[in-house]
Amino acid sequence: MKKNLNTKEKLFCVFYSSKGNAVEAAVLAGFDDPCKNGNALLAREDIIEYISSVNKKKLEFLSRKAVTGYERLAFGSFNDAVGLLFSDSLSKEDLSSIDLFNVAEIKRPKEGAMEIKFFDRIKALEKLELLDRSQKNSASDFYNAIINGIKNSQDDDGGGSE
Repeated sequence: MKKNLNTKEKLFCVFYSSKGNAVEAAVLAGFDDPCKNGNALLAREDIIEYISSVNKKKLEFLSRKAVTGYERLAFGSFNDAVGLLFSDSLSKEDLSSIDLFNVAEIKRPKEGAMEIKFFDRIKALEKLELLDRSQKNSASDFYNAIINGIKNSQDDDGGGSE
C-alpha cells in the first residue's frame, strides 16, 4: 500500500538526508512530537524509498558538480591569472571579476615578484576519467549501503540505547 507523502513527510526526508538524525529532521519538518514521529517515519517503507531518492538526487548533483569542476580545471582558461601577473595594481572591482578557478597558489616571494601555480590539467583529466568509470560501477553499491544502514538502524530499538 503506497500513499503519497505530505509536505511535512517530504521535508522530513530531505532534512533526514542531510542531517542523518530522525529527531532533528522531525523538528525541522514541523512535527509536534519529533522523537515519536521521527522514529515512526523511519519505519515506513515509503519514507525510506523517498529518502533513498533524495540521496540519489544529491549524489547525482554532487557528481555533476565534480565533473564540472574538473572540466573547468582541465579545459579552462588562465588568461585572467596571466593578466594578473602583468598588472601593476587592481581595484577590488577588478579582482572580483577575474576568474582564478585554475589557480592553486599565488605567492609574492620578493617585492614586485609574483608566482602563480596552476592546478594540473592532466590530473584533472585523470579524475574525470575515474569519475566516469566509478559512476558506472559504484552508484548502486552506494545506494545499497545506505538502504542497509537505514534498515539496520531501525533494528536498533531507540537508536542503540537500552
